[in-house]
Amino acid sequence: MKDIFEKWQSHDLPTYLQDELNAIADHDKEIEDRFYQYVSFGTGGMRGLLGAGTNRINIFTIRRVAEGLARFVASNGEEATKRGVVIAYDTRHFSQEFAVETARILGAYNITSYIYKEPRPTPQLSFTVRELNAFAGVVITASHNPKQYNGFKVYGEDGAQLVPAGANAIVEHMNAIEDIFDLTVRDPQELENEGLLKWILEDLDAKFMQNLLTLKENDAIDYNMKMVYTPLHGAGLVPVIEGLKQFGFEQVHVVKEQAVQDGAFTTVSYPNPEEAAAFELAMKLGDEVGADLLLATDPDADRLGVAVRKDDQYELLTGNQLGSLLLHYILQTKQNEGTLPTNGAMIKTIVTAELGTKVADHFGVKTINTLTGFKYIAEKIEEYEQSNKYTFLFGYEESYGYLIKTFARDKDAVQVALKVAEMAAFYATKGKTLLDALNDLYKQFGYHREALVSQVFEGKDGQEKMKQILEDFRGNIPNEVAGIQVVRAEDYLTSLATLSDDTTVPIFLPKENVIKFVLADDSWITIRPSGTEPKCKYYFGVVADSNEEAMERLEQLKAGIL
Repeated sequence: MKDIFEKWQSHDLPTYLQDELNAIADHDKEIEDRFYQYVSFGTGGMRGLLGAGTNRINIFTIRRVAEGLARFVASNGEEATKRGVVIAYDTRHFSQEFAVETARILGAYNITSYIYKEPRPTPQLSFTVRELNAFAGVVITASHNPKQYNGFKVYGEDGAQLVPAGANAIVEHMNAIEDIFDLTVRDPQELENEGLLKWILEDLDAKFMQNLLTLKENDAIDYNMKMVYTPLHGAGLVPVIEGLKQFGFEQVHVVKEQAVQDGAFTTVSYPNPEEAAAFELAMKLGDEVGADLLLATDPDADRLGVAVRKDDQYELLTGNQLGSLLLHYILQTKQNEGTLPTNGAMIKTIVTAELGTKVADHFGVKTINTLTGFKYIAEKIEEYEQSNKYTFLFGYEESYGYLIKTFARDKDAVQVALKVAEMAAFYATKGKTLLDALNDLYKQFGYHREALVSQVFEGKDGQEKMKQILEDFRGNIPNEVAGIQVVRAEDYLTSLATLSDDTTVPIFLPKENVIKFVLADDSWITIRPSGTEPKCKYYFGVVADSNEEAMERLEQLKAGIL
């Protein structure tokens, strides 16, 4: 590792990267952390800390993955290079610079790049890939990570994140690069002159908005309902505000401090709409204007968080709760209008709550389970469009990602912000909040509660510890957890489920390092390493006859496995 460090240190680096390396020259542990590997690239792309080193996000590691993508596109022939790559980016530090660096690498292979002039959401990139019939797409983002991070996500021609085959092909090309400092990088102005770098914005904004407006299905709503929206300094700013306006909502109040597109996220340490702290300013403004609903999107606007007024305070909905509410509202609306298809399907992940399954069953809608990652939901959407076996109605995962209409093929907080506003305004006409509607679902289908516990494992040693945790569970399947029998143990790495009588049945999903235990009382536990963060994640789900009983059972489950 020292030799790689010295090679970097001797290279003509930008001053800020050179200064970083000089500062750690006598710190072996820091050198190891920055150089023991390249930032890993998978189906979720790559994401990491900004800084100098192979295990950091910087112009050189961006060029490396862009080179892998360029070789992948070029290997698919002249038509692929002509169709080109769409590039979008969020508001993070260096995001636009990294977007241009990507185009400079692609241009060396005569691959056309279409770059947004301004930050735009991930779902808009997904839409634009298909709208322009591009061969691939890139988003420069680290999603909801803190300001110290950035990343690189790759999309296929279907507008979805790459599945393993495509990601592995790019990794093979990346691994074939002999010298990260010896890649051909074209001049941006030359690429513009040759038509290999094209800037896009207004026309695609308008087309994206046209599709967003097709989400409006219910006019019997309270358009004067007061709501607050915060983009958390991110790329959701333009489409969400304009979309709510065109939907007809007249009382939308925007958190001005967080409407500044700022990669330092100066008003929030963690721009994650799953966290209550991200809503602090939205709640303050909500109190001032008397808002009933608060909406927050993460920096690349693929995740939506929602808070609802309850008496004199606001209560956040979990991803599972909001997904179940949306599913019920969408299906009920279609049933009322007579447009609910007989072959309807909703798609969720294996770590998403089972309340949605019960809602779907109630309406005669099929539930399809996939592995974690919206790419798998998108893969099923494409499959069913080709086969006509099912009509897609809704897809979601517990981590605040939802998709309603398939003009985007990734989770879409812009779509869902508009639909949640419509849904809340509909219930307002009945004198109900979204919390009231959720309680109605619990009374009908049982009180479902879920929890996620993450254990952080930083660095090289941490990766090994996470692997060992999964291997320990795999080799020692518990007979019971918290006094309840394990009736099914699903190992997605071996594609086998072991039943309580020790017989096995196949699992027809792609292989992944995930284990799930299903208990006799319909509780469940899933364990998986994160694909984007140094975390081992434990998911818990329970159902009971009361909220108090469900919460007590949830704590018992956590204590029994951790």
